[in-house]
Amino acid sequence: MGCGMDRDATWRVIDAERAALASMLTSLSDDEWQTPSLCAGWTVRDVAAHVISSPQATARDVVRSMLAARGDVDRALFLEATRSSTRPTDQIVDDYRRFAGSRRHPVGTTYVDPLIDVLVHTQDIAVPLGRRHAMPADAAAVAATLVWRRPFPFHARRRLAGYRLVATDTRWSAGRGRPVEGPVEALLLLLTGRTAAVRKIPGTSVLQLAAGKGVRS
Repeated sequence: MGCGMDRDATWRVIDAERAALASMLTSLSDDEWQTPSLCAGWTVRDVAAHVISSPQATARDVVRSMLAARGDVDRALFLEATRSSTRPTDQIVDDYRRFAGSRRHPVGTTYVDPLIDVLVHTQDIAVPLGRRHAMPADAAAVAATLVWRRPFPFHARRRLAGYRLVATDTRWSAGRGRPVEGPVEALLLLLTGRTAAVRKIPGTSVLQLAAGKGVRS
């Protein structure tokens, strides 16, 4: 595993990455907002609304969504995202300005969860649109560590059993077995089930099977 960042440093990265995503969103055409994202079943609009829902979600919101989804976390997140994404585009973008600097996150999550959200979901938006936004490597390593350690929702250790993941641009590694080396950005996307990441990891086409299908969170 790699070295971590403290809470304040993590929030500074979250703030910067949300601002960068907001800037990208302001440049999108109407058609681009409706483009399917890397997040299975979600449009760019859905993902954009979801990322900035983190500082807004109350305990009541979380309970309501979980009840509506009958306990299915992925479904609950999708229902909440699609509800929020029905608003006009300028309102979604304005939320990024209104909640700039917020340190709130949904009940039951840690301050690293918004970091995972903004890093991964920015790529969910950028990649299918042909945009490029580089992840800060140290922050991506912090996010990758939490994703690897948690059994849910990405099941990374189970899906990638038999592989040792090694970042080539920062100090981070995880797992045992066949070595898989690449930028930590690509490894984080792989850990969260984005098969598009495999193209950035030379010689690992077999990981298409391990990357997972239909992962939304």
